[in-house]
Amino acid sequence: MPTIKILPHPHYCPDGIEVSAFEGMSICEVLLANHIPIEHTCDMNCACATCHVIVREGFDSLEEAQDKEADLLDRAWGLQSQSRLSCQAIVAQQDLVIEIPKYSINQAQENH
Repeated sequence: MPTIKILPHPHYCPDGIEVSAFEGMSICEVLLANHIPIEHTCDMNCACATCHVIVREGFDSLEEAQDKEADLLDRAWGLQSQSRLSCQAIVAQQDLVIEIPKYSINQAQENH
């Protein structure tokens, strides 16, 4: 069973946490199942960029992002080369280390 290590985030998991995941679940589903309330405004329908995460380790084990996800990621706050929408990144057999950015697209807009 793969694990996902979530790096510390001041709001969602201040101390960081490591959780077990089932293959075939999205990263977002795993986080929510483990009481990490990552924002997901579109209810995991690949229609926003609020569930953006950065996959620090294990990125290559994920299937390549589809065009719709790639287009939405362009709107994400803090976009990096290993960014994914957690609702679209499906856990495979490899362990992952992820970072939840400090802000989501909604939070960044509210702060401007």
